[in-house]
Amino acid sequence: MSRKLPPLNSLRAFEAAARLSSFSLAADELCVTHGAVSRHIQQLEAWFGHALFERYNRRVVLNEAGGRYLAEIGAAFDRIALATAQQMQRGHATILRVNAPATFSLRWLVPRLSAFQLDHPAIEVRLSTSNEAIEKVRDEFDIVIRGGPHRVEGYLADEFLSEVRLPVCSPKLLKGKTLKKPADLAHFTLLHAATYPRMWPDWLAKAGTPNLTPRHTLTLEHFYLTLQGALDGLGVAMGPTALVADDIAEGRLVHPFDGPALPAWRYFSYVALARAEDPAIQAFRAWLAITGSHAAPDTA
Repeated sequence: MSRKLPPLNSLRAFEAAARLSSFSLAADELCVTHGAVSRHIQQLEAWFGHALFERYNRRVVLNEAGGRYLAEIGAAFDRIALATAQQMQRGHATILRVNAPATFSLRWLVPRLSAFQLDHPAIEVRLSTSNEAIEKVRDEFDIVIRGGPHRVEGYLADEFLSEVRLPVCSPKLLKGKTLKKPADLAHFTLLHAATYPRMWPDWLAKAGTPNLTPRHTLTLEHFYLTLQGALDGLGVAMGPTALVADDIAEGRLVHPFDGPALPAWRYFSYVALARAEDPAIQAFRAWLAITGSHAAPDTA
């Protein structure tokens, strides 16, 4: 039985214009003229016998019928793109594009990636780092890792790792010094991350020492720099338990106090529903779940 389909060029023009809310931007993406996109849309609306857009002076907006159609057409185009990519990669390594926060990547993901590559030599992971909202990067990556949970339309979210935050320092920093209770921090340098300015004040308040004045403070631009500073004996940093677990286990860092602990991230992988059945994506998500379950338990 033959399929009843509208003109495919009109479908491409509709999908691009609907997604971008602009005939001009759709024309740029498809490398055609504005007039060509407009004609394709008119042809599609004539084929259906009703409008798909509300037209204003300088913009277009999907009407209810157009919105329903885009939901189906967009998913179909995603599946076609995925099938096309899989055909093009046959006989070659599958490229898996992953985006994750920088500190998480440096302290947790990269040290463990070799295990995934050994188990999946036909999958080439290309890792990029950022903290941008998922909505801004989702079209560029197959898997996005962020703290959460966040609700992202059309995306599947899986939690694979959680942590809390506690002070950490190098054992060499403690030689000849006493650091047994929070008040003792008055004799040490506290390492602050510019991206998390409330971390130390919140912890000190929870520890019952909100007015503590440390010997020195040192503010570094990124969170991972404070952890490196702690490793190098510069001072005491706030350490996410999941991201410092290897250093604690191998004695490079210690927790001078058992608590209190600040709640921190729950890490999630975010994948487009249309791509959730991709074998490479499924393999990486399964690996994250298994690897995260083996992480050191949170310190209460």
